[in-house]
Amino acid sequence: MNRKTVLVTGSSRGIGKAIAVKFAKKGFNVVINCAHQEALLQKTKVEIESYQVSCHAFLGDMGQYSQAKELFVQIKKLYGGLDVLVNNAGIAYVGLFSDMTPSDWERVMTTNLNSVFNCCSLAVPDMVKNKYGKIISISSVWGNVGASCEVAYSASKGGMNAFTKALAKELAPSNIQVNAVACGAIDTEMNHFLEDEELLQLIGEIPANRLGRAEEVADLVYHLAYKNEYLTGQIIGLDGGWI
Repeated sequence: MNRKTVLVTGSSRGIGKAIAVKFAKKGFNVVINCAHQEALLQKTKVEIESYQVSCHAFLGDMGQYSQAKELFVQIKKLYGGLDVLVNNAGIAYVGLFSDMTPSDWERVMTTNLNSVFNCCSLAVPDMVKNKYGKIISISSVWGNVGASCEVAYSASKGGMNAFTKALAKELAPSNIQVNAVACGAIDTEMNHFLEDEELLQLIGEIPANRLGRAEEVADLVYHLAYKNEYLTGQIIGLDGGWI
């Protein structure tokens, strides 16, 4: 049986881990990655392998082209190429714009946006050759509407959304679909800085009256990777009716 192969960047925990586990349950070869948390990455690898699939773990920063290229060399060697790319690596910066330094800005853009360019530029040539591929990026509702005190994060996700729409048009003739999921408030460590009172206030603003679950994001991402070849260039909101 020829298994398909998926790369999920930023997948040692949270949404990325949930996506990687979902694809493992569906029988994919799974490539996982993170920049710093090696122990967590290895723990996730063990969990994925419990589903009797192959898992390759790579510690490296996908915002750095040389490190991304090294990973893609390894993917080619191990699996022959990539069928699905999930751009999930991302960091937040919460604070006043006037307090932000150029290095803060650079760090957010490198992690959230340069990583998307790097991985897509390395994945696309083979996908075009094979006339098959799915690229799914994990975006945010703030990429659509912007968030106070999250200017760089909002800009990086807005850039990701425009990148997704443009690349989808370019790759559609090659039967490659490019979409993004604009997440609302998902119950992950990224939101754990909120005080209980702030969290309750946030939930009160969401019509679904709860935070989203990482597994719900994973279900949607798998659906985008597995179904509908006519669905491309879309930024799909997953926010419980919030925005």
